[in-house]
Amino acid sequence: ARDVETVSAFGLRSCLAVTAVTVQTHAAVEHIEHMPPQLIAAQMRAAFAANMVAAVKIGMLGTTAAMEAVGSVLTSYPNVPVVLDPVMASSSGRVLLQHDAIDALMSDLMPVCRLVTPNLIELAMLTGLTPALDEGGARLQGEALSTMLRTGVLAKGGHAREGLPAVDLLLQPDCPVLRFEAPRLGGEERGTGCMLSSAISACLALNATLEASVAAAKQYVFDTLSMSTQWTRRSDSG
Repeated sequence: ARDVETVSAFGLRSCLAVTAVTVQTHAAVEHIEHMPPQLIAAQMRAAFAANMVAAVKIGMLGTTAAMEAVGSVLTSYPNVPVVLDPVMASSSGRVLLQHDAIDALMSDLMPVCRLVTPNLIELAMLTGLTPALDEGGARLQGEALSTMLRTGVLAKGGHAREGLPAVDLLLQPDCPVLRFEAPRLGGEERGTGCMLSSAISACLALNATLEASVAAAKQYVFDTLSMSTQWTRRSDSG
């Protein structure tokens, strides 16, 4: 739902390929049923055949077979920018990506993407290191991943220490690092990673540069969450 709402906010329409059906509460993911990989690929091919697809956003895939299927379809459309949100664990701690699928994620999908958007925990899993404790550590891990993949990496700082600004770092091969900062909002809000990656995809679909897309997407997420926080506070105050 977050993905569709976000893309619509930029005046665009979404074509969905369902990769999994989940049972969720506000607190946790209770069950996951993965779609057959051939069905995922068929949905994607139908979307490309019926529509002028200007960008692709990838979220949870979960299995090696699903990643191989998605990667095989995307290789037929090398000029369409792809943003990958490597959903590896839920906010409640449930693992959403099979351990042996990390290699497939890095070999079959990430190299064909324009941008990969890991949070600090996912970044550590992808680089085989412990989670970065500060901006410097995130930068080093992000640079290592970007160099390895030869693609853009947006290291999201939302899991950094409380009290610090929310800083995201855009790292690209042979380019200087770009820093995107926003005030940290209080409270817990699910789906912010989906919002950000979908907003970046929407901006890319509108022919914005990657740098401008990240800046606009981060501002969109901040504005949306700010309004949600203000509404919650007004409701709580009666």
